[in-house]
Amino acid sequence: MQSEMMRNDTTVSQFILVGFQEQLDLQLGLSFLFLLLYVITVVGNVGMITLTTADAQLHTPMYFFLKNLSFLDICYSSVITPKAMVSFATGNRAISYNGCATQMFFFSLLGTTECFFLAAMAYDRFIAVCNPLLYHASMSKKTSISLVAASYLFGFLNCSTQTGLTFSLSFCEPGEINQFFCDVPAVMKASCSDTFVNEIALLVMCGLIIVITSTIVLISYSYIVATILRMPSVEGRRKAFSTCTSHIMAVSLFFGTAFFMYGQPGSISSPNQGKVVSVFYTIVIPMLNPFIYSLRNKEVKDALQRQIRRITSSY
Repeated sequence: MQSEMMRNDTTVSQFILVGFQEQLDLQLGLSFLFLLLYVITVVGNVGMITLTTADAQLHTPMYFFLKNLSFLDICYSSVITPKAMVSFATGNRAISYNGCATQMFFFSLLGTTECFFLAAMAYDRFIAVCNPLLYHASMSKKTSISLVAASYLFGFLNCSTQTGLTFSLSFCEPGEINQFFCDVPAVMKASCSDTFVNEIALLVMCGLIIVITSTIVLISYSYIVATILRMPSVEGRRKAFSTCTSHIMAVSLFFGTAFFMYGQPGSISSPNQGKVVSVFYTIVIPMLNPFIYSLRNKEVKDALQRQIRRITSSY
């Protein structure tokens, strides 16, 4: 019923994703670049999931969250990248009305969920460093699963609201979206009806999500840093910092770009400046995450070496 009401409010059956149309000579190059980044993203994150599943020493809450983050990043990138690659390679920039709504729904769901995942991972590190004796009791399997489920629930609430509000607007021909995927600000900008309420809703909801999750991260790491600095052992401080630096890097990259795109009013009025940033947080960050967590994490590197020795010794 609601879907039919949305269709009655619009005069377009499909949208045109403008993307990087102004750089026509770069289209094939962009398609190849997106393909390369996507393959690296899938291989890297599947590798992280496989490693954390196969190695018994990585069966801890921290790596449970990391495994779920890798799965989320594969889905997150898959919602955007394949369609963008086809558009760049073939020049066909059309996306159906329902296809655009579906892409927006899942992109918002996964993006919001990742915000809460990163906050949950910060809380996990807070317990591990500040209350190590209570770590396994506080971060039980049930608690970890509950935090993952809650992250998806908040993601669902946000994406349902944003997609519902956006596609209740009217859209007129030619239905051009100044972006390479159906992002909320870009689709909203393509509407021919008043978007004031939608802009306020986007700013408030995304602002709250960014503020709440980043506050959890900041408070957690404030306690973590204070605890580490009080440690008498230099080796203990080094080990504690090494378990947190990867997460700090991932958080900084994700929240920095998310705030630029959704946490300020300018994200609506100037979508052009956000295209490069969009490439970064939709494609580059999901590719970087497994490398950030593996290259700077001794436990992951040791686990990888154990699995390589186990495989080679079986031949």
